[in-house]
Amino acid sequence: MRITVLAGGVGAARFLRGLVAAAPDAQVTVIGNTGDDITLHGLRVCPDLDTVMYTLGGGINSGQGWGRADESFTIRDELAAYGAGPAWFTLGDRDYATHILRTELLAAGRPLSEVTRVLCERWRPGVRLLPMTDDTVETHVTLKASAGHSGEGVAPVVHFQEWWVRLHAAVPAEAITPIGAGTATPGPGVLDAIAEADFVLFPPSNPVVSIGPILAIPGIREAAEAKTVVGVSGIIGGAPVRGMADACLAAIGVETSAAAVAAHYGPRLLSGWLVDDQDKAAADDPACAGIAIRAMPLYMRDVDSTASIARAAIELAQELA
Repeated sequence: MRITVLAGGVGAARFLRGLVAAAPDAQVTVIGNTGDDITLHGLRVCPDLDTVMYTLGGGINSGQGWGRADESFTIRDELAAYGAGPAWFTLGDRDYATHILRTELLAAGRPLSEVTRVLCERWRPGVRLLPMTDDTVETHVTLKASAGHSGEGVAPVVHFQEWWVRLHAAVPAEAITPIGAGTATPGPGVLDAIAEADFVLFPPSNPVVSIGPILAIPGIREAAEAKTVVGVSGIIGGAPVRGMADACLAAIGVETSAAAVAAHYGPRLLSGWLVDDQDKAAADDPACAGIAIRAMPLYMRDVDSTASIARAAIELAQELA
């Protein structure tokens, strides 16, 4: 069985851990979001790729879902002593090693896909991890001018990480844009991984800033539309399970509900949609016409419960394929 997963964020990494447990013999390819990538202190940081790599490789800080386990912060504290910013984005000492090596390899001319493969040789995540593109894509957020952060009536634009980490998405967004996505090329192996998959899965990732940038790369949405795609809702009972997906959905005019997110993807892309039992009414929502909806408990409390969700996604995909 060949499964391709479009992934970004902590929810995706945790879902993948359950997927590997549910289908240990499957060939799983993960197409990772790189729209969150940012350069800090001269180092290229790829949060979503690293979260998948650390989670499946056994090096994640399981309590927070990102960063390294057993971390220390000597470098952060020393930089702060120099007054070197940004202070709002914290990198740990162990994590720095990953970013140093990545930046060194990129500077030597090796593409991100190759660099990611090299990093995964250490972590052995049990899946093939592919960046969505080797080109530079960064998600930027245009803040609403009325929020008091404008200059001469023009809303400022900040990197997604600044909006998410420093501002906690509390300042309303006028637009969320994956800069560079429209002219980027899918990474090596990405389109083949979709075409050769028995089906494609969307984990409970943020539809705007995690899945959205991947689909914005020319050719990827079209490739996915040709396949059976089953997604898992990250919205339960009208609220995101974690993070601030509601602020992202508001920026694109989508209601924070499982049904609205399914309708946002649309039946041309989404074949099936798993919702929580609280949201089973989505099956009767006219906006979801053409999408097969199944309800079950969706809280990923541990590996076993997550494996059950992944198993249900597989079964639905096989039923629809």
